[in-house]
Amino acid sequence: MRQIRIVAAMLICIAVFDILPARAQKFENLAQTPPMGWNSWNKFACDGINEKVIREVADAMVASGMQQAGYRYIVIDDCWQVGRDSAGNIIVDAVKFPAGIKALADYIHSKGLKFGIYTCAGTKTCAGRPASLGYEYQDARQYAAWGVDYLKEDWCNTLKGQNALSSYTLMRDALYKAGRPIVFSLCEWGSNKPWSWAEDVGHLWRSTGDISAVWNTPANPDGTPRSGSVLGNMDLENGLEKYAGPGHWNDPDMLEVGNEGLTVDESRAHFSLWCMLAAPLIAGNDLRNMSDDTKAILTNKNLIAIDQDPLGRQGYRVSMKGGLEVFVKPLQDGDTAVCLLNRGDGEKQLDFAWKEYGIGSGHSIKDLWKDQQAGTTDTRFRGSIGRHQAIVLRLSH
Repeated sequence: MRQIRIVAAMLICIAVFDILPARAQKFENLAQTPPMGWNSWNKFACDGINEKVIREVADAMVASGMQQAGYRYIVIDDCWQVGRDSAGNIIVDAVKFPAGIKALADYIHSKGLKFGIYTCAGTKTCAGRPASLGYEYQDARQYAAWGVDYLKEDWCNTLKGQNALSSYTLMRDALYKAGRPIVFSLCEWGSNKPWSWAEDVGHLWRSTGDISAVWNTPANPDGTPRSGSVLGNMDLENGLEKYAGPGHWNDPDMLEVGNEGLTVDESRAHFSLWCMLAAPLIAGNDLRNMSDDTKAILTNKNLIAIDQDPLGRQGYRVSMKGGLEVFVKPLQDGDTAVCLLNRGDGEKQLDFAWKEYGIGSGHSIKDLWKDQQAGTTDTRFRGSIGRHQAIVLRLSH
């Protein structure tokens, strides 16, 4: 009976929100650059998370140099919750988290990091655990009491006809009323075009379906890009650059750098593209066991500076010819980042004429992966680029 009342109340709220104009009650001055951190799902999924793992990952974020590079958030994804008590309070899995969420958040904060958690806008989470539908204000108060700094809200098991804008606005207002500034990450996979309405609701929104550690996925039968890979998710960002900026970011999903499935070159290209797209840099690998290559990619200060540039512009594709793509990202102080991507399966020769892309002479060029100067735009940029490689250049006056 209680569940029926909750669902009925939720439907009334949805109807009211559809009639009334939304009130901007998002916490401002958060996520002024794309959030950087780590999420448990890509590596540990449901069964692999527990209190010990999360603490060790936090330790590794500090020890590996990732914290110094700018990573801040440790986010527990699905499967930390098991039920609700008689008062409707969310119950933590006491086997996985015997000390409780507050103690874990306190530990993460003691490391100089921030803590994030997961919920869902439906009746259950994607893994079938208790979700927040009908409990938004109660859950928001609990998150604030625990010391949560970042909330990811998924879109599984929603009701027929449930409105995404209304549902996420309801959680936004609940978080605001709870009083603790929390970065709000909307995860409805781009299904309802959140870039067109979410700027006043959340700080970032998923603009694609889930990613996996795969270089490319075949297009849909109609030729449109398909989620599920580095290139598929990247292609779905095309044309969305006008919707991103400080405090409101398109999110092509978490990083797969360091997870089995991508080569080192593909991982570098993946990281390059996410930085060009001003995407949130949320690592999804096991930080406790990183190769030197993985660590070097995730902590590359030159590339991170492109992603975290204060101007907050999302890069965009300006050319796509024969598997060679060119992306441009305007930067603060008049600099420009240029990414050359070889998405094809063979090496390509470069003979790049800057004027063809509206870039004049007189700019010095820095190759950001090689961390060295590479001439000026007074002459053509020549060289080679291997299969599935990316070259990222910073042009400065």
